[in-house]
Amino acid sequence: MTRRTGPETLRRAASPARLLTLAVLPALLPALFLSVLAVPGARAAESAPTVSLSKKEAGKGGEITVSGKGWRGGALLMLLICGQATPERGVIGGTNSCANGAGRAVTTDEKGAFSKRLPVAEPPEPCPCVVHVATVTGEQASADAAFTVAGHPTAELPRRTGGGKLAVLAATRLEGDSSLLTWFGAPPARRLVFTVGNLGPAPVEDPVFEIGTAHGVYAPQWEERQWRGTVAPGARARIALPVELSAGAHGDYQISLRYGKKVLAEQPWGVGRPWGVTLFWVLLCLVVPAAVFRIGMAVVDRIRPRTGGAHRTAGARPGPAVSKGLPRRTTPVARTARSAAAADADATTAVLPWFTPDSAPSENRPRPTTKGQA
Repeated sequence: MTRRTGPETLRRAASPARLLTLAVLPALLPALFLSVLAVPGARAAESAPTVSLSKKEAGKGGEITVSGKGWRGGALLMLLICGQATPERGVIGGTNSCANGAGRAVTTDEKGAFSKRLPVAEPPEPCPCVVHVATVTGEQASADAAFTVAGHPTAELPRRTGGGKLAVLAATRLEGDSSLLTWFGAPPARRLVFTVGNLGPAPVEDPVFEIGTAHGVYAPQWEERQWRGTVAPGARARIALPVELSAGAHGDYQISLRYGKKVLAEQPWGVGRPWGVTLFWVLLCLVVPAAVFRIGMAVVDRIRPRTGGAHRTAGARPGPAVSKGLPRRTTPVARTARSAAAADADATTAVLPWFTPDSAPSENRPRPTTKGQA
């Protein structure tokens, strides 16, 4: 009797293997799950931005080479030497603790790497110091590398105030008015006023806020503003920070307030157009052509040829205006006082045409006698 092979036989033969797979699969799932989670973590660790220095210590006036990897490709970075900072705690006082005048900017390549020479300068705050590298535009990222400025003072870091937590308790507002200079293009300026409360168990000393200004679809540009004071646990404080736009700014702006990595509040700001600048250009377009026209007419009046006797040669006697035999045309000329008197006498004589030299009465002629007189 022959044995047939078919689907049913194959299914019967595969059933032990299937049972073995089903038994081993639950044991393999945790390991597979951990491996899947470990891969993104490793990639994130590899892509974290790093900074390395050619020297760990140098004096003022020296130079070091700063290199980095893992940054975003084509990102613009800022390199600064900052005091009162460590890689673990970061720059405590913000960029106010850095030697901003000796900072350098660099752009990463396509792979996110860079190398830049940085002059050594003394920061305004004492060491411990770091070389602080941060992005200028786009997604925020930063990294620090420990560095020692030879000969610079050293002091202990301030106490940690990480237990404090600030929150905005009231709506923010912009205070201040525009001056006459703003109407002519001066930078608009206001004060961002808000009230914060400390919800944490520790006091917050000299907090550093960030003010962001956004216009249209552009991302906000952040600037650090430090407030001098202490907010005790459970207490509140009224804070006013200056906000200033660029010269000639107008339109709708969005002012944002950020503390740490959290945006606390946003405030719209409508800035009017500086019509004084427009008026200035309109007047300039009218006054300049008018002035050029007046100058041109004055030049033409000076260089144009003169009429009358100005073209006669020296020593030449003026001839008659018309030839002989033709009636002479009289042209009006300026009369002197004497010619005017003569003309008046002629006019008086012409009024009495019946008097002639022969018929005019004379006192010397004898009167006619009548008949019968001797």
